[in-house]
Amino acid sequence: MTAKITSLLEHHFVAGRAPREEEDTRERSPDAIAKAMRTGAPPPDAAFDRHMPASTRSASGKYWTQLVVAHRAAQWFDELRVGSVVDVGSGVGKFCVAAVLAGSSRFTGLEHRPHLVTAARELARTFGVEDRVSFVDDVLGEGPVPAADAYYLYNPFGENLFWKGERLDDEVELSEQRFARDVAAAEQLFESAPIGTLVLTYNGFGGRMPLDYEQARVDRTMPNMLRLWCKTGVLRAPGSSRVTD
Repeated sequence: MTAKITSLLEHHFVAGRAPREEEDTRERSPDAIAKAMRTGAPPPDAAFDRHMPASTRSASGKYWTQLVVAHRAAQWFDELRVGSVVDVGSGVGKFCVAAVLAGSSRFTGLEHRPHLVTAARELARTFGVEDRVSFVDDVLGEGPVPAADAYYLYNPFGENLFWKGERLDDEVELSEQRFARDVAAAEQLFESAPIGTLVLTYNGFGGRMPLDYEQARVDRTMPNMLRLWCKTGVLRAPGSSRVTD
C-alpha cells in the first residue's frame, strides 16, 4: 500500500457542518460566482442556476449537485492532489463547472442525453473553464470511460426507478433493467480501476463498492451523505461490504 493511501485511510474525516444557504435571489455574474467558490463561500444555488438553460433549472434541487457539495468535493480532491475526475451522469454540467471553480482538478462529464451535453459545454464556456472541463456524450458500459484519478456519482441511475412524472424526460431508455445494467457497469469500472483510485458518492449509486475499497472520508452534514472511497487492493471481510446509498 502506498504512503498516499495509508495517509488517506488514517485520516477518517467527518466534516463540520455545512453553511446554510441564505435566502438570496440576487443575480450574480459568472466572475462573482467563481470568486465566491474560490474563497469558500458558495453563493445560493439559484444564483448559479440562472446561468443554466431555463428548462433545466427546475430540476436543480433534485438532479444537480448543490454548490456546497461541489465545493467540499473540490476541497477534498485538492487535499489529496487529485488531477482528474470523471463525473458519471454529469447532466447539465453543474458539478463539474462548480468544482473546477473551487479547486484545481480537471473534470470530464459523462452524460447520455445529448442536449444536456450541449448545455454543459455552454455552461463551461459561460464560466470560462473549457480548458479544464470537457463533456462526453456516451452511456456507461457502452463506450470507453476516460481514465481518471477519481470518479464522482450523484446517484446517477436512480432515475430509472422513478415514475414518469419524476423523470427529466423520456428521451433515453429508463427502466429497472437499465438500472441493473448501469449499476453493474459502475461496479465493473471500480473493480478494474488501479489501486489508489478514489470514488466519491453523493447519495450513493445503487450498488456495492468492491471489497478492496475502504471508506476514507464522509460528510454527513450535507443534504445527502457524501462518501469518499479509496481502492487499497486489500480485501475487506465479505460481511463488511456495504451498499453505498
